[in-house]
Amino acid sequence: MTARAHDSRDPHQIELLQGSQEYFPALVAAMDHARSEVRLETYIFDFTGEAVEVAEALVRAATRGVTTWVVVDGVGTDALPPLWRKRFETAGVQWSVYAPLGTLGLLIPSRWRRLHRKLCVIDGRLAFCGGINILDDFHDPHHGRLNEPRLDFAVRASGALVLQAQETTAQLWWRMQGVRDMRAHHFPHAFSTLRAAGLNLPWRRAPEADTQGRKVARATLLLRDNVLNRSRIERAYRRAIAGATQEIIIANAYFLPGRRLRRALIHAARRGVKVRLLLQGRYEYFMQFHAARPVYGPLMDAGIEIHEYTASFLHAKVAVIDAGTSRAWATVGSSNLDPLSLLLAREANVVVQDSAFAVELRTRLVDAMAHGGRPVAAQEYANRPLLQRVKERLALGLMRLALFLTGRRY
Repeated sequence: MTARAHDSRDPHQIELLQGSQEYFPALVAAMDHARSEVRLETYIFDFTGEAVEVAEALVRAATRGVTTWVVVDGVGTDALPPLWRKRFETAGVQWSVYAPLGTLGLLIPSRWRRLHRKLCVIDGRLAFCGGINILDDFHDPHHGRLNEPRLDFAVRASGALVLQAQETTAQLWWRMQGVRDMRAHHFPHAFSTLRAAGLNLPWRRAPEADTQGRKVARATLLLRDNVLNRSRIERAYRRAIAGATQEIIIANAYFLPGRRLRRALIHAARRGVKVRLLLQGRYEYFMQFHAARPVYGPLMDAGIEIHEYTASFLHAKVAVIDAGTSRAWATVGSSNLDPLSLLLAREANVVVQDSAFAVELRTRLVDAMAHGGRPVAAQEYANRPLLQRVKERLALGLMRLALFLTGRRY
């Protein structure tokens, strides 16, 4: 869907996409129409099921002369299969791995800083951002075939934020190339690539949104890194929550908000705002699953509704506030509300200030709660078994230990 904001000074055409079943066809169509370049970043690039269609689109683009860059994370993505390595090399698809683990792997805390954002920029005119990996919705690398698709979202956007997405993806690519050249002692080439990473790039004018006969919205791309944007996404959440007057709905896969974010939600509920959380209801990872449960109590005591999504895996990182009003606010992106995302990983979220877009996202989340979730009852939570409580405390302790080792406070 598309949406029109009353303020056209910051025009964007924004379309909400749910799951790989909507995201992959849109992404493939954009790649098939690319004329000059495709830049793709993802945490997971899998070659099972419908995800292969994206790989095929990359090959087609590179074969017809489109410069094609792909960056994947060294933890999230397995080694490139030999067949696809050959196909990519033959076509000219440039594949790079962010922060390969090396010998000691994740035993070194600095390697916990991962590339978790999911961005794609086509020709500097179209951008995709969200939480969806290049991974078939019905396939999980650890759990196999899923009966229902995982719940996740992305957006397709044109307008001013595309320039920022293009610059940040270009900057990361050239920095990675520069570091690689430095390690190989190719110093002259390294210096030239690192200069390119300084964003002295040929494009400077923001692409205009195609607004002829189409709706536009105000939108912003928020980035999280370990240099200039350490807390930008969390601050945006807190500001939006503080300004809420009617309703807050947050869907988040790995939910362990820090003290200030928890306090903002509790204050909102106590001043009469209806707050609903849609959280992970199926076991995926020990630490993320169990560490979230201890925060349920204080939130429910404040009147916050908690729903756990059980139809499939919840992978969404979205929120919508005051949908249908002039103050509507929504975000779709890659950032979980937990310390791994908010303190360590490279993340990207799009914030949309538009009533129609917020209503569309709210409708889908309410439907997910009604048909795929279950409410957590206060009595059920209070009477959970002792073994469950032990697992929760152990998981929370491991999370705190991890933060201590990174030197971060949360």
